[in-house]
Amino acid sequence: MSPISLSSWQVWAVLSAVFAALTAIFAKVGVEGINSDLATLIRTVIVLITLSLILFATGQLSNPGPISPKSWIFLVLSALGTGASWLCYFRALKLGPATLVAPIDKLSVVLVALFGVIFLGERPSPYGWIGIALIAAGAVLIAFKG
Repeated sequence: MSPISLSSWQVWAVLSAVFAALTAIFAKVGVEGINSDLATLIRTVIVLITLSLILFATGQLSNPGPISPKSWIFLVLSALGTGASWLCYFRALKLGPATLVAPIDKLSVVLVALFGVIFLGERPSPYGWIGIALIAAGAVLIAFKG
């Protein structure tokens, strides 16, 4: 087994989960007393500025290379999905507890697996399907029995 490095997708996935968890907690506090759509806009502007600064500082804006029409279409669709997800997530956080909103939001993991099979031809292993089922069951138990 090779040591885990910063080029490992697993490290970045764990960091993503940590930051997503912090996002839920920070957003729940931040959305108090303001419109959830405005909160989403503020978050989006901060993300845009931060990513722009990172790309500028690392020189990745100077020569991005060609972007195919297919990439443009799917990046636009992804952006629209992200925006809709964020609007719904912030609205849910405004109305409900983070400890119940986040598990339902994580049903996206189950949906990604299903969509990956349907649209991308991916094939989770039997253990993968067990994990997907456990994620679904855990989210339902937390959200509806919590």
